[in-house]
Amino acid sequence: MTEQSSHKPHFTGSIENASIMRKFTVLFLLMSLVPMLVLFYFYWDFRTQGKIVITETSFNVALIFIACGVIIGYASMRRVVQSLIDLNKASTKALQRVLTPEKVTELAGEQNEITALAQSFQAITERLEDNVRSLELTKKTLHEVMTRVGHGISNMQNIDSFLELILETIIKALNGKGGLILLYNREEKELVFKMASGIQSDPGYKVGAIRVPDDSRLKEILKTKGPRVFLEPFPEFQSRYLKKFVEGPFICSPLLVREKPKGLMILSHSDPSGTFDNDEINLFFNLATQTAVAIENSVLSHDIETTYFETISALALAVDAKDRYSRGHLDRVAKYCVMIAKQLGLDDDDIKTLRDAARLHDLGKIGIPDEVLNKPGPLNDQEWVLMKRHPEIGETIIKPITSLRHLCDLVRHHHEKLDGSGYPDGLKGEEITPLVRIMTIADIYDALTTDRPYRDRLSNETAIEELRKMGDKLDQDLVDSFVESLEGSD
Repeated sequence: MTEQSSHKPHFTGSIENASIMRKFTVLFLLMSLVPMLVLFYFYWDFRTQGKIVITETSFNVALIFIACGVIIGYASMRRVVQSLIDLNKASTKALQRVLTPEKVTELAGEQNEITALAQSFQAITERLEDNVRSLELTKKTLHEVMTRVGHGISNMQNIDSFLELILETIIKALNGKGGLILLYNREEKELVFKMASGIQSDPGYKVGAIRVPDDSRLKEILKTKGPRVFLEPFPEFQSRYLKKFVEGPFICSPLLVREKPKGLMILSHSDPSGTFDNDEINLFFNLATQTAVAIENSVLSHDIETTYFETISALALAVDAKDRYSRGHLDRVAKYCVMIAKQLGLDDDDIKTLRDAARLHDLGKIGIPDEVLNKPGPLNDQEWVLMKRHPEIGETIIKPITSLRHLCDLVRHHHEKLDGSGYPDGLKGEEITPLVRIMTIADIYDALTTDRPYRDRLSNETAIEELRKMGDKLDQDLVDSFVESLEGSD
């Protein structure tokens, strides 16, 4: 019994939980029932007596029933309408959290609650549709960014590619026009242009270094520990390229590593009358900080790689110096490789690769016994087996060093011949890369034009004839280019 009395009757609960339309229908029927009963009473009286007799008592009873029905109906309908008004107020409060103040004021001024409620739901629907579109755009942008980040991570050996990725990403994320990175040279007191994105420079135009006197605005920014937003450009940014980045509002943040400035990162707004909010400014500063760390790590990595290369080069030179007949061979081969490369119009990266590989190509001779290296006569078969191992030994030494792996092909294969008669792998034709073919020619030419224990050096003309006689063992087109470069150097 106690449990039953704690719950409302099922009928009452079903009415309260019913829709507004159902409540209205039930209440309308209840309000109409009393008048209909009174009319039915008079109708029945007329049918039975042939006339309608209204006594004072019957009139009072009918009036009381009608009045009670109206009061009950009014109270019930008012309760339904009040719930509708409460729903409208609740929706208005919810709208204040998702709509603009102007839109909320417009809806609040509507006198008709039903209309206001309908407009409220329409406004919410429109906002949801905008959010869906925004989420779709964000998803697409995020996909593009992640694709670019993945590409950037796979090319982390090139810091410039990674910095360009960072600038392009922040420009898109913060509705920017252009991004700029300047590195600070403390000794020279100047900012050096490193990377720009979003705004193209004039063809052939180079950005010069920006002086940073102690009393300049730029020096003040470098000393700060956070980003700053500016509306007007500095005098230091008056070059025809840099001033494009500071024509409107722009954020300027120092690139800090252990609280020391390494440079500046700048982002200009695409709208001359636009602005950056606090979240955007904080995001920009966080990204600038990470960029500074990436640049510092790149510098440290480059320094380590340079030290590795110089150490191994010194080792190769030490091996080269052990043989009085081939002393200076590495430098001469490097010179000939560069001559051929320039004659062919190769780019700077290929020229550097050839120069570096030439300095290391005989590094493996460190593993060859001195009695074989310095033997005064021709080598026997057993000694040749040992000598032919030096390309493999050289590759083994440099292969663990990531920054030198691109030299492995040249170090290992500089004794290969196009007809497959070379060593250590007996490569043929297209299996031998163009850079290896260049080094092979330069190596053979220097060997022919220097004294050996078993013969005197050949003249330049005779050495070139020997290169021609080797026929399909060498790339004769490259031999022609080498000859042209030699003639041009005379």
